Amino acid sequence: MASRQMKLGAFLHGFGHHQAGWRHPSTDINQEFSFAHYARMAQTAERGCFDLIFLADSTGIRDFELDALSRTARAAVFEPLTLLAALTVVTKNIGLIATASTTYSEPYTIARKYASLDMLSGGRCGWNLVTSATESEAMNFHLDRQVPHGDRYGRAEEFADVVMGLWDSWAADAFPRDKASGRYFDPAKLRFLNHRGTHFGVRGPLNAPRSPQGRPIIVQAGASEEGKALAARTADAVFTAQPTLAAAKAFYRDLKGRMSRHGRDPDTLKVMPGLLPILGATEVEAQVKFQELQELIHPAIGIAQLSELLGRFDLSPYDVDGPLPEIPATAGGVSRRRVLIDMARRDNLTIRQLYQRVAAARGFLPAIGTAQQIADTLEQWIEECGCDGFNLMTPVAPRDLDDFVEQVVPILQRRGLMRAAYEGSTLREHLGLPLPPSAHEPG
Repeated sequence: MASRQMKLGAFLHGFGHHQAGWRHPSTDINQEFSFAHYARMAQTAERGCFDLIFLADSTGIRDFELDALSRTARAAVFEPLTLLAALTVVTKNIGLIATASTTYSEPYTIARKYASLDMLSGGRCGWNLVTSATESEAMNFHLDRQVPHGDRYGRAEEFADVVMGLWDSWAADAFPRDKASGRYFDPAKLRFLNHRGTHFGVRGPLNAPRSPQGRPIIVQAGASEEGKALAARTADAVFTAQPTLAAAKAFYRDLKGRMSRHGRDPDTLKVMPGLLPILGATEVEAQVKFQELQELIHPAIGIAQLSELLGRFDLSPYDVDGPLPEIPATAGGVSRRRVLIDMARRDNLTIRQLYQRVAAARGFLPAIGTAQQIADTLEQWIEECGCDGFNLMTPVAPRDLDDFVEQVVPILQRRGLMRAAYEGSTLREHLGLPLPPSAHEPG
């Protein structure tokens, strides 16, 4: 019997996370922008007793040249909070996490939207706090180029503090709604933030009530030094790219080891690396399914995606079957770039081999095999403290999510690695996290 249960998210994205997933014969192209497509996947994850579903976001199209962009299914996507609001109606238990950037948003707007969704869902909402790193996003917000990495995180640090402060505007019992006296809320239970900082001036209070779970869950995905510092101080969960168990264990120790500086218990932060599963009745069948997808990758999109993840470094002059050249520092995303460079050097990969891995898993953990083999891998990562759970990134959707829920989840449940039924009603309860302290209570 397992010593602890894993946390499990379903990272939903169109027809799947493999770059060529949309081309697979099993997908119904006409369903991509239908609510029914996402509702079906959310309900499948809930049937599997997942902790949460997760939606990524960007406020611009990819920084690809036009031919490559035209070959990706990531040029147009739903705005995630709008979609999650609809999914609250067709789900009852599963958590709902959406991405919003601190670079091109305002704290009051973010705090209000997530507080409202959290209330509507009965305490199931979470915010994936990110910074924006692409030129295309910057040019949608009055800028000629992206904001430098250090400046983005300086703004994000203050942004997170303001949002959490606004979520603490009201005490849990601030609304007596006393018809006899005519008192709707208790003025003593209201707190003005009155924040004045480097980036923001926000008086408050938030015109939304306190969350059923104290405040929405905060998720982080950055693995740079600035990202890890922010996560150790503010995050309830971290989604990360860790392609090997050794790397995952080092990241896990590093991140958890930082939390004592902020007076936090390491168990109050859940580390959940991305997992890309492809199942087969045999290992050979799973590998065949994987190779079928690999053969659908168009070289133009393979090179474009790899170039973007390496900080928009132009790989076109280099031999695609030669080694990866030296990649200079970048103002873009740092952590994923480091993962890919280390992977290429460690495994002696050519540019073509690296872009094939990127198109499949983008630096996340691929798990290709039988249900038993995949369950064994997950159990090993949990038992050896490589993580607290996984964010499932199905290569082809909904096929691979269906397969995982039907074949892998029952094995994990029999081993005591997953719940067989929801015990609580809020996302915070699903993740085993305590209620956050309130400024309205003596601490």
